[in-house]
Amino acid sequence: MVWTGTWVAERLGVELIGDEELPALLGLALRRNPKRAHLLVSGVLGKHVPRHPSVVYGAGLDLGRRVRTLLGDEEAARAVVLGYAETATALGHAVADGLALAPYLHSTRRPVPGVAPAGGFEESHSHATSHLLLPEDPKLLAGDGPLILVDDEFSTGNTVLNTIRDLHERHPRERYVVVALVDMRAAADRDRLDAFAEEIGARVDLVARAAGTVRLPEGVLEKGRALVAEHEARHGAIREPETVPLASAFVRAALDWPRDLPDGGRHGFTPAHRERLEAALPSLAAGVAEALRSRPGTGRVLVLGFEELMYAPLRLGTALEEAGHDVRYSTTTRSPVLAVDDPGYAIRTRLVFPAHDDPADGPGERYAYNVAGGGFDAVVLVVDSAADTPALHAPGGLLARLGEHVPHVVLAIVPSYVPSRAPEAAPYTPGTAGTTRTVENSGADEATADDTVTEVPDATEAPERSSMLPEPLRGPAFSSYAPEEVGWLLQDLSDVELEAPTEEREEAIQSGGAHYAESLPVEYQPSERYQELFHAALEASAARIARAVGTVTETVLAERPGTPVLVSLARAGTPVGVLMRRWARARHGLDLPHYAVSIVRGRGIDANALRWLAAHHDPADVVFVDGWTGKGAITRELAEALKDFDGFDPDIAVLADPGSCVRTYGTREDFLIPSACLNSTVSGLISRTVLRSDLVGPDDFHGAKFYRELAGSDVSGAFLDAVAARFEEVAATVDTDVKELLTADRAPTWEGWAAVERISEEYGIHDVNLVKPGVGETTRVLLRRVPWKILAKRGAGADLAHVRLLAEQRGVPVEEVDGLPYSCVGLIHPEYTRGATGADGKAVVSR
Repeated sequence: MVWTGTWVAERLGVELIGDEELPALLGLALRRNPKRAHLLVSGVLGKHVPRHPSVVYGAGLDLGRRVRTLLGDEEAARAVVLGYAETATALGHAVADGLALAPYLHSTRRPVPGVAPAGGFEESHSHATSHLLLPEDPKLLAGDGPLILVDDEFSTGNTVLNTIRDLHERHPRERYVVVALVDMRAAADRDRLDAFAEEIGARVDLVARAAGTVRLPEGVLEKGRALVAEHEARHGAIREPETVPLASAFVRAALDWPRDLPDGGRHGFTPAHRERLEAALPSLAAGVAEALRSRPGTGRVLVLGFEELMYAPLRLGTALEEAGHDVRYSTTTRSPVLAVDDPGYAIRTRLVFPAHDDPADGPGERYAYNVAGGGFDAVVLVVDSAADTPALHAPGGLLARLGEHVPHVVLAIVPSYVPSRAPEAAPYTPGTAGTTRTVENSGADEATADDTVTEVPDATEAPERSSMLPEPLRGPAFSSYAPEEVGWLLQDLSDVELEAPTEEREEAIQSGGAHYAESLPVEYQPSERYQELFHAALEASAARIARAVGTVTETVLAERPGTPVLVSLARAGTPVGVLMRRWARARHGLDLPHYAVSIVRGRGIDANALRWLAAHHDPADVVFVDGWTGKGAITRELAEALKDFDGFDPDIAVLADPGSCVRTYGTREDFLIPSACLNSTVSGLISRTVLRSDLVGPDDFHGAKFYRELAGSDVSGAFLDAVAARFEEVAATVDTDVKELLTADRAPTWEGWAAVERISEEYGIHDVNLVKPGVGETTRVLLRRVPWKILAKRGAGADLAHVRLLAEQRGVPVEEVDGLPYSCVGLIHPEYTRGATGADGKAVVSR
């Protein structure tokens, strides 16, 4: 039998060194990645390669039993098992089943309204890095028993280290067990984990089915990229098998899923849940088998899971297999991999289809590998109710793509579990409960038109406040802006001591001891030289900014009927909102309402501010405004937060969109916006917003301070007046720009996010939150955080003068690089300790 890594090994010289079992467990494939060209493809995981469910489940069970033997029953009963999304969710479940005594939780990339994260971390080598931990019971991760971390492959150890570091700061414990199908770490990675365990004073054991290393020849990255490019040029970017016309039928299986039984471990899965599922499995499998019997000739069956939803489909597969069916199991995935139709290559075919679960990080492609051409007579597609959307049934959607290659498709829906602490939703009830539904040929679109379709319950509106919300704060009592310019939906915390030294804040933020919104940096007081630079920059860029203000405002007015309500994201968005309001008044005589609200990364938007807006304006009229985009974190934060509120449009209007994260913008160039050069003294003397539980109650707006004492340095009005004075001279250019924009494709490409991930890996940071792209974000790093180094686009001129000055003052190196999509990128110190800056505030070399 040909090893499924032969094709890659022969062309790149990649070798697996280690246990004899490795070739049977792992194949090789290629992908685009700046740090690793090859992909280890597991033969027993059930993600990319269809396998018997009993083989996949048995691999995890065996590892779990080994962990129980290692710990002993007493310690196993005190343990918690944590699996990694998306690849290892079912593996972690199976390990917990083998352990039998411990609850299970897996990380997730799907935020859930009403469930506050109990932690989070970054997976630096992944195509989608951010993980959330969302246990229904907040005490689940708070114990001191062993924590068992389960992943399919232990390659460098970065993900595990990030996880343990995050959780150990919150809830220290004495023992961790790392479980993987294969341990492929190099010697240096093993030493690093040992040193880390010694540093935190905990025991870290590792249990793996097989161990070894990957030997990579010199230049393998370049050779891998060239090989992918050559193959795509010759065969096309996607290895799609020929579509054979089939008389495909889509049948909906009736699943009598037990009420209140979680669909997986996203919010926790206890031994009691496991017992309920085991008791229900024969009946659940019978419902699927009945749907299969409704169509003749369904001998060889694939049970296809959906991204993180791996365990429920796997257990349905094992139950069907025990009932005598010829079953294989795999799941869809986010991970893009090259497909090559060769027996010595692990990924023979791939089906490409659009995401169908309204993901928080925006739309994109998804994949099903080795399904087409796999000789399957039927596919049982198992998704949760959140993913049973029109996109799933649409032409070109997953159901239609499967129908092009497999004669029979059965759709089985598992109700998405809603934690009791989340906003209540109506119980999930399939529209065809107790029946099956057939749609002939590939008419998946007809399923949404002619039949009763499963409806996903809408998120319920957040409960009303118990008391009356206050009116917005206005100048001159709060801020130096005129009262008609902006109303602040904030509470005044001016008399509260919130400032902390930058170095202390950075240490607390990176260690997980505090959130950045719980304190304020000491306000930077610009030197005379820096103030001169600000005024020179303002004079040079005022017309450019005016053009962008006019373009974004006219775009909003053209695409929003009625009278838009401008809602700036404090604080960077506020000067832009004021300028947009001035443009609308000067050009059209419109007096647009304008407010400023707080949004906090990782905590969401001020829900009480949204309630106030909904009570005083039509939410459909609200246009959110910000200064610029970096990698798009706030764009995503806003989109997720608004899911709890009806009628608000999550699209943000920004002055500059260098990250290509929004569709409403004044420009996509990365240039100096002088309002980014300063803090409160160019933003109405208002601080960054604050969210701290002892200061902001459930019925309060988020807070901020008014720095009245800085009035002598305030240039907020000067900035606004300088830009507004150029409105008339740019008006004709703006009209031309807007005409072009309104007919152009302005869909976000998220280029900024991709660049940030690449930089994070290339500079060994392994945390996208420490990479701040663009002139505005780089300036913030230098003013508020502990900077490590600045990357400047080679040849960037006056736009970076203030960045270079600040870097010089703080002793931060500026590295000129080629091919940077931004003018500059600020890197926060990646291994911060109190020693990361000296007594003079200057950065020092990372340890």
